[in-house]
Amino acid sequence: MQPQPGIAPTTPPTAGTLFAALYGELTPHAWHDPEHDAYQLFYQRSLAMGWLEEHTAGGPGLWAMNDAGSSPPQAAPGPGRVSWFQVEAGAVTAERPLPVQQFLRCAQDVTARIGTVRLSAVQVLLPVRGIDPAARPAYAAVPSMLTVAWFGERDPAARTPVDVRIGSGRDPLIPAIARQLVLDLRDLEQDVFMCGDDEVTVHGMTLRGELAEWSCDAVGWLAATVADCAARLGARSPLPLTVRAQADPVAL
Repeated sequence: MQPQPGIAPTTPPTAGTLFAALYGELTPHAWHDPEHDAYQLFYQRSLAMGWLEEHTAGGPGLWAMNDAGSSPPQAAPGPGRVSWFQVEAGAVTAERPLPVQQFLRCAQDVTARIGTVRLSAVQVLLPVRGIDPAARPAYAAVPSMLTVAWFGERDPAARTPVDVRIGSGRDPLIPAIARQLVLDLRDLEQDVFMCGDDEVTVHGMTLRGELAEWSCDAVGWLAATVADCAARLGARSPLPLTVRAQADPVAL
């Protein structure tokens, strides 16, 4: 890495900041100790799964801790933000997607340690600048496609209608590539997300379709896939993506 202002020459490369927020209704467990907050639990879960950068033996981890938090129960009933997480994602290798699936799985596990959550939406900020499409081998042009079979053995009734909002953020390119992005997603041989109608505006795009299951695991897979497809079309700025369930969510 060439020395740059604010970056030491010995600093390992990273993909950028990965952020997520979970929305819904959270009922805290009666036995939950508030001292075991979202930050501590996320650190512990990341460590246990071998995903934490500074404690991974034999190779780089998936992220370094930044911050996390959970929201107190709301005075008024109804969905709101229940937890949020922010990490510095490690450099993305040629055959691996952004670690959004692992990141959201970790976020879901942590939130479930705090209480029972009825998840209504997931919001992520994707550092697509950390993806180098030219470095992808031909068999892993969209690396998340290598893991699509994980969602093959599932309850067919688990399919959930969702709205997927992809904002333009600070990148004016998104509306320009929106139509091709939709076509690229539809061309993928997968049924984790079945794309239906779409709508493009000057501020981004909305996809309506069905997700194989309503889980952070499936949302993470979709988000990583969108990130790679957008990067292949030239997107470089952080990409905001929100997936919202269009059915009454069940407790996770």
